[in-house]
Amino acid sequence: MKKSLLVISLFLGLNNSMAQSVPSVEENIPFLVTFGSDAATSWGDDDFCQIFFFVIPTTHKDPVYIRVFDPGTGGKYDEQKGAFNTSTKFSVYGGAGCITNKDARGANPTGNYKSGNLLDSKTFTDQYDDEWYTFGPFNPTSGENAPKYGGYIIKVIAQGKSGDDGNLYRYFLSTSASKNQEIEGGNAFTYEYTFRMHEDPKEVSHVYPYIDKRVISVKQGNFDWDYDGDLKIVTNTRYAVHLKKSGQGNWMRSEHKVLANEKESSFDVQFHKNKSKPAKNNNVSFYITNQYGEMMPFNTIPIGGIPKPKSNLQVKPKDR
Repeated sequence: MKKSLLVISLFLGLNNSMAQSVPSVEENIPFLVTFGSDAATSWGDDDFCQIFFFVIPTTHKDPVYIRVFDPGTGGKYDEQKGAFNTSTKFSVYGGAGCITNKDARGANPTGNYKSGNLLDSKTFTDQYDDEWYTFGPFNPTSGENAPKYGGYIIKVIAQGKSGDDGNLYRYFLSTSASKNQEIEGGNAFTYEYTFRMHEDPKEVSHVYPYIDKRVISVKQGNFDWDYDGDLKIVTNTRYAVHLKKSGQGNWMRSEHKVLANEKESSFDVQFHKNKSKPAKNNNVSFYITNQYGEMMPFNTIPIGGIPKPKSNLQVKPKDR
């Protein structure tokens, strides 16, 4: 019980101003991406659906808003395939089963992944280019009360309904309808990340799964990496656990042992582009499970902080 309370307190004690921007500064991911349902999966989106969960602490009593940057497809950030023809539906859910229903925490949009109560939804074509659209206001208690996840949970599903273009967008959990204003103790997480890589090969993107005390091994899956450089895990004891890498339009998976002193900390999964020949417009899908096959969440801010391996090198004074 004490360990559970520790995890919850870590959730609530994160850097709030960064935790509610999705993706966060620590992740260094330019955009989330969801393609229209008619797109080829070889463009990097395996299922044309992305699910995010937003955490509102039970101490917060005022209305909240989910803001979406550039929710339409047809502007300067989006990935065009011929003429723009894509529609994307954003749906907001709360209530019982929103997060606790197992289907909501899967890698694929199957079964009752739309669990809970539908609070709001809107389908976008080319509207709100380079602008914010705001869902809400929502009473925090309209989310599902889930102490395991740190408070009330509101779920947002972005789903490509038609077309074949890539919709690039971001989220922000806010106390304001008109600006990005953080909620003290708020957070966000997902179980499968589909995102756009930077074009600059010097930029490294990150996702942060938390390794609890039950985890003895993890299995990662990456889709459509295009062999664009290196994928590795950095832990509090290891500088590089290298992952098997996918090519174009296929999955690659590999299993990796967790060391005893790496438990109850976050892993830093790093995405390094090919320095000499970086892939252009590279979109990638990624998930990670424990040894039981349970999906592990990626927190926008790593629980316990970004892991820093402890060096075994000893510096000795130079003889005079």
